[in-house]
Amino acid sequence: MLTTDVLIAGGGPCGLMLAIELGRRGVRCLLVNDKPDTAFNPQANATQARTMEHFRRLGFAQQVRALGLPADHPTDIAYLTRFAGRELARLRLPTAAAAADLVKTTAGSWSAAELPHRVSQKFVERTLREQVARLPGVDLRYGWRMDSFEDQGESVLAQVAPVSTPGAANSLDHGVTVQARYLVGADGARSAVRRQLGFTWEGATGMQRRFMGGKMLAVYLRAPDFYRLNPNDRAWMYVMVHPQLRAFIMSVDGHGEFAFHTQVPDGVDGDAYTADDARRFFAQASGLDCPIHILSMATWTAGHALVASGFQRGRVFLAGDAAHLFTPTGGLGYNTAVEDAVNLGWKLAAAAKGQAGDGLLASYGVERKQLAQRNTGYARQFADSIGLFEAAPELDDDSTAGEQARALASDYLNGHVRREFNIPGVTFGGRYDGSPVIVSDGTQPPPDAANSYTPTACPGGRPPHAWLADGRSLYDAFGFEWTLMVLGATAIDSGPFERQAQQRGLELQVLRLEDAAMAALYEAPLVLIRPDHIVAWRGYGSQDAHAVWAQVMGD
Repeated sequence: MLTTDVLIAGGGPCGLMLAIELGRRGVRCLLVNDKPDTAFNPQANATQARTMEHFRRLGFAQQVRALGLPADHPTDIAYLTRFAGRELARLRLPTAAAAADLVKTTAGSWSAAELPHRVSQKFVERTLREQVARLPGVDLRYGWRMDSFEDQGESVLAQVAPVSTPGAANSLDHGVTVQARYLVGADGARSAVRRQLGFTWEGATGMQRRFMGGKMLAVYLRAPDFYRLNPNDRAWMYVMVHPQLRAFIMSVDGHGEFAFHTQVPDGVDGDAYTADDARRFFAQASGLDCPIHILSMATWTAGHALVASGFQRGRVFLAGDAAHLFTPTGGLGYNTAVEDAVNLGWKLAAAAKGQAGDGLLASYGVERKQLAQRNTGYARQFADSIGLFEAAPELDDDSTAGEQARALASDYLNGHVRREFNIPGVTFGGRYDGSPVIVSDGTQPPPDAANSYTPTACPGGRPPHAWLADGRSLYDAFGFEWTLMVLGATAIDSGPFERQAQQRGLELQVLRLEDAAMAALYEAPLVLIRPDHIVAWRGYGSQDAHAVWAQVMGD
């Protein structure tokens, strides 16, 4: 029998990130994943700024930013009649090299420690696995599956075993019993953990659109001559808008590897498509005589906006795709999954160390379910915006009618690309209002809007970001665990907060900043920041320190 604090079923970005959050806090965990290695296919391709800020908090944001496209490769999103055809709209975005400098001068909605990064999930997963491998308390087992589990009240008992491979000796396929204090099902859309818990999907599915609704064909391919043959300005993502075919392609490595996706027509069995079909679709979408080498191909279904009916039962939790399913417009699925792990990680660690009340773990489902409902809703809006747009029959014609159709399409698509890809409100504006472990001060946050974000220290959301006089991000000055900001020139006694933290065994860093602008930004002289960089409380004195700690730790 193996004993551990947390058993994690699933080794995608969510499971790996959770293992990092736990391992960094000295909490033992066992991660099993039924695939032999991290992802081969590109899958998600956009790491949002908030996710990059969490990678920065953990110390490997620069490593991730060096992955994927070359540092000088454009990250534009372009809409065209064909990939090498007439351009209809474009959103120009900074390269990875430019983003590192631009972030230090960006204000307003995009005031952040990190800007977004265009990188394939396959590269990110590899980096996360490398980070996990450095943690001595994490037992990482790819090629292992969880067969069953039982929540026994005081612990979870599970059976795990190596995945059988053809020709392998049966003696290698022996199971191991695992006794864990907690189990997290990060085991994907077909989650066995979710099914055993009896949680159902809530929300909408089966949405049919001309694009991004129904069956899609995904092809991972090499096309070394694509850039050389394409006369259009280089982009990261090309979206084909045409009356005969709807498709998009994203650069994986900035050289010759691409992820190509095309809509499968209604009534067609996309699973029966062959490699020759894929080559035909690529030629039609690109408008190029460009040889391709297919690395993999599969179908997937767009049109989901689903959230599990529950995120926790007893000692068992759901996270990532096991808890929510997206249509990938806006790139929100993978990023939401990472924040599930960030939210749950410090809470599980506090519970495992006896630092928290029962209410802290219970708050995970309260906080993350409302975020999942919000984010799947935004992704659905973006999918409707592009998927319900009708390409006029004459859009690609050399005629006056064609010119008029392209002008109308250009106007619409230039608006759409900004609605879907310039989303600081979605990225930074997620909040945990109403959470039992957030101490409300009676103020109201600004309205939630996808394309604009107003920084606010109203408890329940991301702390407003700023750059310090020494050039550091404010977030770099926060502690790894809890941070108490003491702002302004007036001396305020932080002792009661420090003593209460010490009694609970909590690590608390006191950050004193006399800058008047910072005090004005946070609108209070004392601000308590959670380990996941969420404002838990703000106020004007330390007299209620005991009550504040009791609430934020779920007593």
